Amino acid sequence: MSAVEIRKVESRRDLQTFIDFHYDLYEGNEFDVPNLYTDEVNTLRKDKNAAFEFCDAEYYMAYKDGRLVGRVAAIINNRANERWNRKSVRFGWIDFVDDREVSAALLKAVEDYGRSHGMTEVVGPLGFTDMDPEGMLTEGFDQLGTMATIYNYPYYPEHIEAQEGWIVDNKYVEYKILVPDTMPDRHAKLAKMIQRRYNLRVKKVTKKDIFEGGYGRKIFELINTTYADLYGFSQLTDRQIDQYINMYFPLADLSLITLIEDAGADNKLVGVGITIPSLAYALRKCKRGRLFPFGWIHVLRAIKRHKTNIVDLLLVGVLPEYRSKGANALLFSDLIPRYQKYGFEWGESQVELESNENVQGQWGDFECVCHKRRKCYKKDIK
Repeated sequence: MSAVEIRKVESRRDLQTFIDFHYDLYEGNEFDVPNLYTDEVNTLRKDKNAAFEFCDAEYYMAYKDGRLVGRVAAIINNRANERWNRKSVRFGWIDFVDDREVSAALLKAVEDYGRSHGMTEVVGPLGFTDMDPEGMLTEGFDQLGTMATIYNYPYYPEHIEAQEGWIVDNKYVEYKILVPDTMPDRHAKLAKMIQRRYNLRVKKVTKKDIFEGGYGRKIFELINTTYADLYGFSQLTDRQIDQYINMYFPLADLSLITLIEDAGADNKLVGVGITIPSLAYALRKCKRGRLFPFGWIHVLRAIKRHKTNIVDLLLVGVLPEYRSKGANALLFSDLIPRYQKYGFEWGESQVELESNENVQGQWGDFECVCHKRRKCYKKDIK
């Protein structure tokens, strides 16, 4: 049996090889949604990603018989470790052939990196922050992936769970939510009532509001508050917020973004729903994650002409004190008619903590099914 050789990514050429491995491994897979190559570069390069203000990372590739057979990122989010009082090194961007010697060598590389930096546990798969994909797919391998989540082969969790010392640290669920033909009666009545009783109102934004009126920053400051207690979350910095504003909004269809304000509290922003036409089918037409020469056409058609039957519920958040007031109902009372107009048939909830019953409860008035499950794993390395 040939030994597995682990090589650290040292150059931009190495990084290209690291990124391209996923496209090679999943070529022809009908459920994987490849990330855009430029997005991967901007996330993984230390001079591009604002998360490196508080993160450290190294990337590793595994070779066997002279052939590339796996990759993994080792990430230390110092801000999250301080927030949660942990000494965790995260593994992310993990891909490997169905060879347990390979997966073991990759995870050992992460362990060794973590120990050398004083870490006492390995967790993952996680990215630099909550804005990156997280959780290894354990159910739903026959379901189409999304731009914001990880797709992996069924043997991935089998490899992890067969290795000594690994336990489940967290579980996630994802829902397919059917767009109703008509607004659910309870939602319609509740939306009218909460506007009247609590003085809440729907706010639709323009590009000028986002980039000049301060709403882009307000949105991510709200995300900082509403996501504060979620597993592994670290507060977004000013530079990260600027980065995400420039990432999400230039091409966004703002009709699919709804804000909730409290008119009785100086128009305080209390809720946000950022939803987008699914780019899954469009991204699958981008050869090896490249927009050129023809991939950009498919992406632009999905964003601007809604050439998809799926809507992704990308970021939905309501301040804790407004959740019991039904602010979520107000969000969807504005968005559902727009989904109907554009011909969306169902929505992807994205990743939710299995234990977060409050979030899952908001789908109770809709026909939905839990169609994917994920896990994050942990191993002590003291």
